[in-house]
Amino acid sequence: MHSSSSRPIGIFDSGIGGLTVAKAVHQALPDERLIYFGDTIHLPYGDKSADAIRYYALKISKFLLEQDCKMIIIACNSASSAAYDLLLDFFEGKTLFVNVVDPLVKKVLEKNYRHVGVIATKATIHSSIYKNKIKAGNQHIKVSQLATPLLAPMIEEGFYSGDIAKGVIENYLGQPELQGIDVLLLACTHYPLIRKEIENYYGGKVDILDSTDIVADEAQRLLKNAGLLADKKSGEDHFYVSDYTVSFEQAARLFYKESITLEVKQIYT
Repeated sequence: MHSSSSRPIGIFDSGIGGLTVAKAVHQALPDERLIYFGDTIHLPYGDKSADAIRYYALKISKFLLEQDCKMIIIACNSASSAAYDLLLDFFEGKTLFVNVVDPLVKKVLEKNYRHVGVIATKATIHSSIYKNKIKAGNQHIKVSQLATPLLAPMIEEGFYSGDIAKGVIENYLGQPELQGIDVLLLACTHYPLIRKEIENYYGGKVDILDSTDIVADEAQRLLKNAGLLADKKSGEDHFYVSDYTVSFEQAARLFYKESITLEVKQIYT
């Protein structure tokens, strides 16, 4: 692995959800240059097979490595669940990898929760990765999971608030699986965009955790340990998508509140 600390951090997701992680990294590590890849041609990953997600993750990681990224953050729970171990093996020694699952599980285990609720895409829930990892850390914690497949597409279409979002959110959170929980894990990087609506539903009676700031802290820790923290920004952040969508460009500009470079990049042949 080339040791230059001025190299960029790569971040990828199927769409705009990973921008929540990119924003947190941008705020925590302002001297780092970011390269973001939104695989908009395949969004959402949550309804894709594990083999398909692994293929997408391999192609995107190869592209980010060609951009000389010193770290790749898998800013997608479905891809973290399906592809993280494969990427570690396939690109061993070439870059640092961070997923969004393990740091969130670690945070849960540090707390004294008795009943954890998890909402996520079908792919993440079907993998049971959160349940298995939490139970492996503390078998006494009860973990209840619920697939919420309408949320990511709803958010991609710009429905962060309003009656439509409120109705869908309340329908999911009212399901039997989520009754009696102490904490709710937003196990999809899209979901922080509707965190306020979720917090309003619970009225402070349930803790809400997402991976954004937690993953940014983990990225900082790993870069510091590797001696790869940048001491000044070496260029502008760059945003790539596999297919142009108006919602992605609008969301990216909303998140960063500054001019961004958005480029369509075909990585699939």
